[in-house]
Amino acid sequence: MSDSSPAPTVRPVPAVIGVVLRERDVLMVRRANPPDAGCWGFPGGKIEAGETVTRATVREIAEETAIDVEALDVFTALDAFDHDANGGLRQHYVLVAVLCKWLRGMPVAGDDALEARWFDLAELDRDDLPMSAGVRDVARRAVERAATLAETRRAPT
Repeated sequence: MSDSSPAPTVRPVPAVIGVVLRERDVLMVRRANPPDAGCWGFPGGKIEAGETVTRATVREIAEETAIDVEALDVFTALDAFDHDANGGLRQHYVLVAVLCKWLRGMPVAGDDALEARWFDLAELDRDDLPMSAGVRDVARRAVERAATLAETRRAPT
């Protein structure tokens, strides 16, 4: 008897990543789990039912790094795909990127992170640093958005 059941449907999972800037530093975690296990990326995770994007971001950053932040602005979104060894799609995440302001705390890896630490933005250009796809671009966009927000706050009304 052959198994003729259809392959399970993979549906996109809404998730957040928090880009925490502190002067010229950005907070990063080395992921413990797929997708991108062992790679450096932004702290984040799945949005829970009934949870806002900003609340999910603040929660995930606290769980993964012990850092307290203020979520400032949603500034981009991207896709992350997890494939099995045969190239089949295991998971599809839609990542909402949220610019965050550091309030307090020192990075301590927790939850889904192997390591957590501040990186100077210039370090993101290193070729020997295993990073999740899109990290450099998202960091650049976050810096640009932070500058725009700072200009808006300084502008006279």
